[in-house]
Amino acid sequence: MPAGRVARCTRCGSIIRHGSHPASESRTAALAASALLLYLPALMLPVMTINRFGYESEASIWSGTIGLLAERHYAIGLTVLIFSIIAPIGKLVALFVLSFGGRLLSSGPRSWIYHAIEFVGRWGMLDVLLVAVLVAIVKLGDLVRVTPGPGVWAFGLVVLMSMLASISFDPHAIWEDDG
Repeated sequence: MPAGRVARCTRCGSIIRHGSHPASESRTAALAASALLLYLPALMLPVMTINRFGYESEASIWSGTIGLLAERHYAIGLTVLIFSIIAPIGKLVALFVLSFGGRLLSSGPRSWIYHAIEFVGRWGMLDVLLVAVLVAIVKLGDLVRVTPGPGVWAFGLVVLMSMLASISFDPHAIWEDDG
């Protein structure tokens, strides 16, 4: 880490903390970039196979979202779209920007981006709950069989890498001077 990097109070200019470890920024950027690269297969690979009355169909997160919206289930479709696709991608891009290119922004926008990440993170498990509810609704005893597909593993890896990227990010780096 370059000498002279310190976190300063934006009001009085006093030193709050001396610089963060540079490995945390590169680790966060690597995890966020890896999760972003894996996100496309996680969206497109089948998450579940539904066997209903002998008819088998596969559903990915993307095809399921489009199907819900096409069938006018707007509340569920938009919830999946926002909390399973848009918000996680936005969170990963924001973590990447903060850890890799955040020095190009002043501390005000960096702080705003970090608070947005924290807000979105609170709703991070809503998509998992929604999938559980949808499986419970679809599963009707022995008439319907739902089996997980390879998209579950890809999506699980994306969630894991996203969590690790969030954990490895040092928020104190937001207020560090470029020194």
